[in-house]
Amino acid sequence: MSKKPRIVLLHGTPVAVEPIQRAFATRWPEAEAVDLLDASLSIDRAKDHDLTPRMFERFVELGGYAHRIGAEAILVTCSAFGPAIERMAKELPVPVLKPNEAMFREAIGRGRRIGMLATFAPSVLTMTEEFEQFVAEAGAQATLETIVVEGAMDALRKGDADRHNALIAARAPELAHCDAVMLAHFSTSRALAAVGAAVKTPVLTAPDAAVDRIRAAIGG
Repeated sequence: MSKKPRIVLLHGTPVAVEPIQRAFATRWPEAEAVDLLDASLSIDRAKDHDLTPRMFERFVELGGYAHRIGAEAILVTCSAFGPAIERMAKELPVPVLKPNEAMFREAIGRGRRIGMLATFAPSVLTMTEEFEQFVAEAGAQATLETIVVEGAMDALRKGDADRHNALIAARAPELAHCDAVMLAHFSTSRALAAVGAAVKTPVLTAPDAAVDRIRAAIGG
């Protein structure tokens, strides 16, 4: 029996676990997707406007641990840590994928007006910077319009996924003029059906795109 490729999924919040595991189960079941969860990452990120030096150190340490347990690639599932993920990647000999990299690239190919529905406000600045970086690399003219859906993340953390999805879907028509709408986080991907029913615009999610990209990166 051939060895399953071990992909370490680095989570900063427990609500990201189920969506990415579901994506692996449907798109790459042959992979061994291992969860590495440190919920204090998102808690501490919400307290600070900027990424602290200690946060950079923590990502390097977590990446080192993931590599030591046999990761052939690392996928970070929380979207508020872009520069820290880049620092971690420089220290490791295995591929490291940011959570929204694949989705951003797909969105840029859809047109110039891209919308994004987010539920974790501290992530928006770094995500916007990453989006603009990919736009520049592609030589595209895309612009990003973001809506932060208040209350949705709190509802999800309390176990009310239906309310989470409904709150996001209620704001989606505000982005109906866009060429594509992105659901910003792995956790928001569970609102795909509700948002898709609210707008005719193509709706993109991060987990499926991330699995496909990391599989291609290691030749799985």
